[in-house]
Amino acid sequence: MSWQAYVDDHLMLDFDGLHLTAAAIIGHDGTVWAQSATFPAFTPQEISAIVNDFAEPGSLAPTGLFLGGVKYMVIQGEPGAVIRGKKGSSGVTVKKTNQALIIGIYDEPLTPGQCNMIVERLGDYLIDQGL
Repeated sequence: MSWQAYVDDHLMLDFDGLHLTAAAIIGHDGTVWAQSATFPAFTPQEISAIVNDFAEPGSLAPTGLFLGGVKYMVIQGEPGAVIRGKKGSSGVTVKKTNQALIIGIYDEPLTPGQCNMIVERLGDYLIDQGL
């Protein structure tokens, strides 16, 4: 399966009539493996800060998580495994696998829990596959 198929068929899937606003699979080095057409243009520094937070959990909390120039307040996550951010009625979930970051961005009416489930389920599957 191509990386784009993982984004199109798993991350951007229709979930009870709803879906993520944007999604991507990005290598730890910032290389885009696949992304939805709606995924924001991000900077290498934004990805570096996210990767750094997985190595040093909590490093994003004081400044926030930036993605495509949008600042998300960092909320509960799983240190070293998942980072979650919130901005008003939207948010982001980032799941770290062995080689990549699985990123999902959502807007209401999709809930944070639904976004977490979509992103983390694919991330767990890829980890199980050694990716």
